[in-house]
Amino acid sequence: MTASREHFSSRIGFILAAAGSAVGIGNLVGFPVNAAKNGGGAFLVMYAVFVFLICLPVMIAEMAVGRNTAKEPVGAFKSLSQGNKLWGAAGFLGVLTPFMIAVFYMVITVWIFGYIVLTLMGRLDYLASGAGFGEFINSPYLYLALLVVGGIVSFILAAGVKEGIEKAAKTLMPTLFVMLIVMVIFVLTLDNAMTGVHFFLIPDIDKLTPKVINGALSQAFFSLSLGMGILLTYGSYINKQTNIPNSAKLVAITDTGVAFVAGLMILPAVFSFNPEINPSELSDSSVSLIFTFLPKIFLALQASLGYVGASAVATFFFLLVFFAAITSLVSIIEVPVSYLVTEKKHSRKKALGYLTFTAGILTLFATASFGMVSFFTDFTSYAGASKSFFDVIYDVFYDTILPLNGFLLCIFVSYRWRRKQLSEELSIGNKNYKGSWVEKYINFSLGTFIPLIVLLIFINTVATKFFATSLFGL
Repeated sequence: MTASREHFSSRIGFILAAAGSAVGIGNLVGFPVNAAKNGGGAFLVMYAVFVFLICLPVMIAEMAVGRNTAKEPVGAFKSLSQGNKLWGAAGFLGVLTPFMIAVFYMVITVWIFGYIVLTLMGRLDYLASGAGFGEFINSPYLYLALLVVGGIVSFILAAGVKEGIEKAAKTLMPTLFVMLIVMVIFVLTLDNAMTGVHFFLIPDIDKLTPKVINGALSQAFFSLSLGMGILLTYGSYINKQTNIPNSAKLVAITDTGVAFVAGLMILPAVFSFNPEINPSELSDSSVSLIFTFLPKIFLALQASLGYVGASAVATFFFLLVFFAAITSLVSIIEVPVSYLVTEKKHSRKKALGYLTFTAGILTLFATASFGMVSFFTDFTSYAGASKSFFDVIYDVFYDTILPLNGFLLCIFVSYRWRRKQLSEELSIGNKNYKGSWVEKYINFSLGTFIPLIVLLIFINTVATKFFATSLFGL
């Protein structure tokens, strides 16, 4: 390791930072509804199985590569492949992906910040109206909100790994957990809340179709930030005393736990608003749920809490989601920051300056793609539908490239770096690793069925997203 490489000061700091990267908007809102629509408790069991049997080995491999090389994806792949240009290109894809994901994620985070401001201003009724969201996303005030959110993220990242990312994670993540528990306790006191709990937890085996199983696997892979280069980069900031398999397990448990608890918040709230609703009628989109459906639920609380009380609950919820979004944004942007610092030898301040400018321009384009500028609104078309600039970024880099990056990592670790070297790295800080069933499972799975499954996800995503078909009839 290079002497100048920053490190997390503690294991808990690393775990909270890694968990912060995984816990995002999808965990808090999208996951609970997908579970309720797709088998309830049966979906949850499938999700947990996929997390620990398929996703966890990939997490462990990412962290091991990062710690071994003390570099981000480009540097790590180049170093362990002795400068092979093709693997260097694969590493660059692992840096470009989070950079582009940060663009659309920034747009959504700006919207959340705007909702917090408007709710505090007493405009909850406006946000709950049919026209509220459509008008809001075309407001010029969003550009001011973009400056605020960008400033918060830049402030955290400029402070570095220990004083910025770790301190923010140690503050934001426990706060997020406490806020989530408080929100769950409140929601469970509402009328008809237990109906939502029932839909979320009671298994419905009949709904476990091949499509649902594929969805559970994709949700697990995306939820844990695999393929974004985040865990590899964060792994480069941990010391040799860290037990990587145990730390990865704690990150996975934390992420899954937050998603589960969030289900005890979202579904009971939905059913308290409309006891007759069928979960299959709810949108799969986290964006739609957060910005159009949930404000109506909060406004309905004024019957029992008054308008001020309902606004307070809404503000609390949006602040909770905002904290989750900020922790994710910080981790996403840290990957290209680390690349510019490590590979291009820029100072952290200069790297942030470049990224703020380039990502900022792209974020402006994405923000304008909801009706402000027709060029970005009708940017292109595929699969028989018109697509905005925002849609293209989401479809290409979040839905499609992530599983490809995961596939490349598995192949790289198993057949270029070799499983023996992986075992050597994972045995550091974990003297019982060698010869254990965990070692045998990780080495076998990463070299056989996991890359095959992830490759199939990638192929099916390309077919579905860009050709409106499914290779597997799902």
